[in-house]
Amino acid sequence: MTSSPIDRAADTFAAELAQWRLDRAMTKKQLAARMGFDPSYISHVEGRRHRPTEDFARRAEAVLGAGGAIWQRYQEYDELRHSRTSTPPRDPPVPEQWMPPGTGLIVEQEVATLAYRDGYYHCTIRRALYNAGTDPVTRYLVRVAVDRYPDDPDRSNRHHREHPLTFVELDLHAFCGTPGHQEPMQWRKKHDRDAFKEVWLLFENADGRFPLYPGQRTSIEYTYRVGQEKWGQWFQRAVRLPTRQLTVRLDFPEAFDPQVWGVETSLSAEDAPLRTPVRRQRVNGRSVLEWSTDAPLLNARYRLEWRFRSGPPTHGGGPAGSSAGSETRPEPRASERMRAIGIVQRGAEMLRQQVQPFELPADEAVALDTVARLRAMLARLDELHPFGKGVGLAAPQIGLPWAAALVRPPEPGAEALVLLNPRVVDASVETDDQYEGCLSYFDVRGLVPRPLRIDVEHSRFDGGRVITSFDRAMARLVAHEIDHLEGRLYVDRMAPGTSLVPVEEYRDSGRPWVY
Repeated sequence: MTSSPIDRAADTFAAELAQWRLDRAMTKKQLAARMGFDPSYISHVEGRRHRPTEDFARRAEAVLGAGGAIWQRYQEYDELRHSRTSTPPRDPPVPEQWMPPGTGLIVEQEVATLAYRDGYYHCTIRRALYNAGTDPVTRYLVRVAVDRYPDDPDRSNRHHREHPLTFVELDLHAFCGTPGHQEPMQWRKKHDRDAFKEVWLLFENADGRFPLYPGQRTSIEYTYRVGQEKWGQWFQRAVRLPTRQLTVRLDFPEAFDPQVWGVETSLSAEDAPLRTPVRRQRVNGRSVLEWSTDAPLLNARYRLEWRFRSGPPTHGGGPAGSSAGSETRPEPRASERMRAIGIVQRGAEMLRQQVQPFELPADEAVALDTVARLRAMLARLDELHPFGKGVGLAAPQIGLPWAAALVRPPEPGAEALVLLNPRVVDASVETDDQYEGCLSYFDVRGLVPRPLRIDVEHSRFDGGRVITSFDRAMARLVAHEIDHLEGRLYVDRMAPGTSLVPVEEYRDSGRPWVY
């Protein structure tokens, strides 16, 4: 039986989708999670049992970063479909109009520049933005993180406690618009930690407001500086919004003789060298080192590192970015990275103590502060590591003795669940064994049996109690955090004789659990 032109166009779309998914090394389940679809729907479209919808095509194009190829195949199919109806063809929305839940922006281009001058690292970020959502955008979140001694996390942590980064020294400035027609942007603090800042850039100033409305484009630019005594030898860009093109540029005095390399990580892959080389130019006595990529994956991180063979003047304990003259630098252990940002590590008495429950609503202010601190630490963790299985964080892990935890599902854009005074009130008889990691000893993974379903009673801030059921991955994540609040670690639940697996030998890091 001969297929129709519409059938052939749908088949061509399915083939294009499958090819891009394989090129991105993604399973159907991973793609479905990022697109917000059930995995069976991906299988049905690729298997020609379902025809693509406009929404599906836009999401696939945005997540896979196919450079317009998937969207073009959909347009071909859509034009044929409408040519068979009395409805006149319409101009379909551009593929950028889909965004992950909770967002409404696409970064059409980002250029991030870090320059060393006169004892300071000067950072300039330029982003071309398109509002693909349905609501006006009135603010934009930016983050600044420093790590003075990445080779020595304990030393770096002490250094930033003694010499915290301040907003005054950052000298942050932000602008919105095109060159010659820029408006200064006001900003507001969100998080203020010793080595980590979050700021809302506001689409407003003393003269008025200028929201970015749906369908509009603009550019923002923000600059800040950090003294060489607080900056380490790395510059990282994290892709939190669909991004069409990313350029990272380092600008150093040629006399420093910089040696630069880079790594990238994603939800589906561990650290790996950048896929293309860093290009070098010499301009007026400066070494300008630049790396670019088109359509970077959501949640990927791209990190440039360097060593100055002839470093800048010493200040506050040695040249910024140098490694005490060593040619090679041992990679800090995962647990050292966690300890460096303030995660309490295995062996600390705090992790073996039961926490104090909140008396709500009397303790509401304490509970809100505890949750705010957990959220701030979770944001810092996102700078260091992708969490493909989801992630949880309990108050004792940041040195707080309260019965509070956050649990974030693995789905992109998912909000973290707040658990106050949680306790398991029922659990299924059925269990399964999965490997778990723990931020408090991140160098290893352990095979842990857990119920496939648990019912958890927990408090609201107003003192009310609710019971929530969790299954599979969320049941495991929630149970893990409740263990922390009761002074238990996952090793306590491992079967006798089961050994911990070094993270270097664990092959499923960054990947969701399979059920």
